[in-house]
Amino acid sequence: MSDLWAYALPWLKAFHIIAVIAWMAGLLYLPRLFVYHCEAEPGSETSETFKVMEDKLSRLILFPAMLGTVGLGLGMLVFPGYLAGLTAGGSAWLWTKLALVVGLLITHRQMIHWRNDFASDRNQRPQRFFRIANEVPTLLMIAIVILVVVRPF
Repeated sequence: MSDLWAYALPWLKAFHIIAVIAWMAGLLYLPRLFVYHCEAEPGSETSETFKVMEDKLSRLILFPAMLGTVGLGLGMLVFPGYLAGLTAGGSAWLWTKLALVVGLLITHRQMIHWRNDFASDRNQRPQRFFRIANEVPTLLMIAIVILVVVRPF
């Protein structure tokens, strides 16, 4: 049975990384669409096109990739012996990483709220707001990668 686990873990990690890349792509692209959507007159053809793009990005890429990221990440945490190997030098980095992942989940949820505002022609925020919001997932991603690779504490 241990041979099966040894074979499965790299696949689990690979699909987790693929899901993370897809999720981050969506989290980085959606607010960029919002920036351009701000320029469009509500109800215009351009605005309606952005609504379709934002909806498809959210439903077909962002949401499934988020589920894959979280599901596969949890799968690794419950993998026999994997958690013990992660926390051998201390677990503060792991708890910090998980807290930052929660930050990504909150960011994701907020972006869906903003998408719903655009879909209903209720957006009141300027382009600058979304340009700044676009940096949040980037900063979280940088911190998470550093924690996973460097494990500074």
